[in-house]
Amino acid sequence: MAVKLRLTRMGAKKRPMYRIVASDSRVKRDGEYLELIGTYNPLTNPAEVKINEELALKWLHTGAIPSDTVRSLFSKAGIMKKFADSKTKKGE
Repeated sequence: MAVKLRLTRMGAKKRPMYRIVASDSRVKRDGEYLELIGTYNPLTNPAEVKINEELALKWLHTGAIPSDTVRSLFSKAGIMKKFADSKTKKGE
């Protein structure tokens, strides 16, 4: 089973809010998911991002592939840097 970290759309028409979730890659965008990792609200200024860092790192270490948008959100939050650092420490 290929796991992806991606956004699921919530909210009303023309008022999107997203959940960052870990889900099977074969499931629909707004279908069921394995675990909720955080939320993303692009309408606020600045955009509001809440991410459970421990869960995000757990899924990255187990091989989950983040979508482009989730990867950029993780990079801004510093999670991708921590993931890269932890990978290099394991290799030593």
